[in-house]
Amino acid sequence: MSVLMIVGLSLVGLLAGFAIAYFAGRRLAAEKISEAERQARRVLEDAEREAKALKKEKLLELKEEWQRQRQQVEQELATKRNRLQVLERELKSREEALQQKLELVTRKEKQFHELEQQLAQRQQELEQRLAQAQELVQEQIRRLEAIAGIGRDQAKQLLMEQLLDEARNEAAQLIRQIREEARLTAEREARNIIVQAIQRTAADHSVETTVSVVQLPSEEMKGRIIGREGRNIRAFEAATGVDLIIDDTPEAVVISGFDPFRREVARIALERLVADGRIHPARIEEVVEKTRRELEEQLLLIGQEAAAELGIHNLHPALLRYVGKMKYRSSYGQNLLAHSIEVAHLAGIMAAELRLDARLAKRAGLLHDIGKCVDQNSDAPHALLGYELAKKYNEHPIVCNAIGAHHEDIPMESPIAALVQAADAISGARPGARRETLESYVRRLEQLEALAQSFEGVAKTYAMQAGREIRVIVEPERIDDRRAEELARELAARIEAEMQYPGQVKVTVVREVRKTAVAR
Repeated sequence: MSVLMIVGLSLVGLLAGFAIAYFAGRRLAAEKISEAERQARRVLEDAEREAKALKKEKLLELKEEWQRQRQQVEQELATKRNRLQVLERELKSREEALQQKLELVTRKEKQFHELEQQLAQRQQELEQRLAQAQELVQEQIRRLEAIAGIGRDQAKQLLMEQLLDEARNEAAQLIRQIREEARLTAEREARNIIVQAIQRTAADHSVETTVSVVQLPSEEMKGRIIGREGRNIRAFEAATGVDLIIDDTPEAVVISGFDPFRREVARIALERLVADGRIHPARIEEVVEKTRRELEEQLLLIGQEAAAELGIHNLHPALLRYVGKMKYRSSYGQNLLAHSIEVAHLAGIMAAELRLDARLAKRAGLLHDIGKCVDQNSDAPHALLGYELAKKYNEHPIVCNAIGAHHEDIPMESPIAALVQAADAISGARPGARRETLESYVRRLEQLEALAQSFEGVAKTYAMQAGREIRVIVEPERIDDRRAEELARELAARIEAEMQYPGQVKVTVVREVRKTAVAR
């Protein structure tokens, strides 16, 4: 029983607790709701107050902005009003100026009309006077024609011919004076440059020969060289392409040939055969071939030494080999390599004096005769062969042009080409540099005199100074002074075009007038 009571009391206590808790929760919730309502009213009131303050603030800002914009607009209107006033004053002043100009133009127009009337009147008077003057001139011309006995056209023709003759004489005198002044100035400057170049270039003055002499240890060696029935000497000449001369000269054999390379191969091969002592056709062919290969291998070294002497770099190996071949070539007895090195020095010195590229001038001077070493059957001049060879190995265009133009086979495109041509002439024309046979020398003099004699009015011709000067004596009745000067220029041009000669040829035309009278 007591347990049931306890359980019942517990249930009643729990129910009472639940009831109390329920009513306490409702009361607490009601209080929270009322508190939230109060807070909400406070928030709304605060928001209304803030909105009113913000509205008032914004109204004030808008009012201030409106006032500011109003002031700005008023200022802009005032500025525009001032500008309009200024423009109005300017327009008014311009209108006044235009009015003044209009009045001035009106006055000028009136004066122009008056002047026009005066000019028309004067023109009429001048036309009348011109008609009178023409009548007087015609009358005067008729009187002059009657007095002179010739017509007007004839007198005009005579006057024109006289004026033309006077103009030609004056022009010829002026041209002669200008040419003389230019020649004196150019000769003086060129002479200074050339003299400096020659003084600074030391070169051998001897010419190459066409023979070489090989010393023998004894006279018996001549018989061994000749061989049985001459087979050794025939084999040697066939292998080398030279002539072997064995005469009464003691202990010496002469090698003759116009090709210096072949002659050098023959000399070295013969010296080796003599030193070895074994001389027979098979041994001769072996030694000659070996000697030829060794000399060809030395060509590149010779070209490199020549380029190094001149300070020339980056030459193609093929061009260096051609330069080496120059050592074994000659022109009129002058060694081609020595001549080319001399031309390179001269061209470089003259280029430096003229503020040109001395490096290119030396390069062109060294390679200018390289076409003479081209071993091919071609009818082209050696200058053009060298030009094509330089182009093939990508030489500088100025160098290529100087090579091709040093004998005027192509037009010159740079001053360096002219310097190379001048250096070539200096090197070939100096005393002792070259030689020519008596037959070619006489033939050149005869051709020079015949060329001068082919001109009309020429009485006599004389080749002087070994063909370096031609004196032409003309008939004074047929050739006047002006024509004599033209004859000298024409003859010089034909000599340049038709003849081959070392150096230069001076043309002198002599016109002598002699008048004789006898007093009795």
